[in-house]
Amino acid sequence: MDRLDRAGRLGAYGAALVMTPYVLIKVSWVVGAVAGLLPIGDGFGLAGWVVLNTATIGMAGLGIVMALALVRPWGMRLPGPLVAFLAWVGSGFLVAMLPYAVLDSLLGVQGGEQRHGHDGAAMPGWEAALIQTSFVGMGLGLAVAVPAYLRRRWPEVFAGRVGDGRGSRRRTLSAVGVGAAIGMVWLYWAIGGTAGVAHPADRGADWRLLSGICGLWAFTASAATWAVSRGRPTRLPHWVPLTFGWLGTGSLFAWSGWKLPLTLYVQLGHPAGTSLPENLTVAAVLHTAAVVAGTVMVSALVRARGGLRTPDGPHPSV
Repeated sequence: MDRLDRAGRLGAYGAALVMTPYVLIKVSWVVGAVAGLLPIGDGFGLAGWVVLNTATIGMAGLGIVMALALVRPWGMRLPGPLVAFLAWVGSGFLVAMLPYAVLDSLLGVQGGEQRHGHDGAAMPGWEAALIQTSFVGMGLGLAVAVPAYLRRRWPEVFAGRVGDGRGSRRRTLSAVGVGAAIGMVWLYWAIGGTAGVAHPADRGADWRLLSGICGLWAFTASAATWAVSRGRPTRLPHWVPLTFGWLGTGSLFAWSGWKLPLTLYVQLGHPAGTSLPENLTVAAVLHTAAVVAGTVMVSALVRARGGLRTPDGPHPSV
């Protein structure tokens, strides 16, 4: 067991452990609301509050199971593409949320008290700290555990150095360019650019911060995929750009895959009191392009070393 494998195992157990307080807090919210002991969140009825928090409990529980699958022996027997896809999407969400949560805490981006009660009762500070710690810890743990698991299950994909695999393809280079262009737009919005923004007054500091982080991960995905796919031999170990490319493409796919339905809902449904800062058509095009670019780039990252294989033969690329 080498250093990366030990770090991956520690990260997986740590991610499962640190998410447990979040589950317990959410369970207390549900039980307390049903029993009439705790307030219900602003804008929710009892049923909606219970359904929302029950769903987040299930998602957190799935995250814990996913983390344990990355380190326990039974995780090696699960269908490879399914585990890889879930880990890719989950880590993609969390690697963007991790720096956002840290910077939000340090800079006080959102400001004000966090509230969840119908009577305006503030969430206790310790509760908010535990929830944020759960997300930060899960993000850190998966960022280390996922590459370690993938290397343990498919060592040939991580072996060698950059340039000794398959060369680039035109489709891959196009996706690299699209990913870089998307990152440039998001960074432009993050620093205050207004082109493509329909409601400048709605741009909060948190929206700009998250746009900037997602823009940086888009650039990271493009740079890593370009380094792996261009076919020029270097002394850089293959696992380095593969790891950053995996996380960056996951961020592109996960966040835009979540934001695209929301954007289309606002654009087509016109819900009362709901608006987004960016032009909805521009946002829909960007998120669609990000989902496609992330998918093409991660396929190229895996394909460069022959794809994900098991003793029974090749699995489809994620």
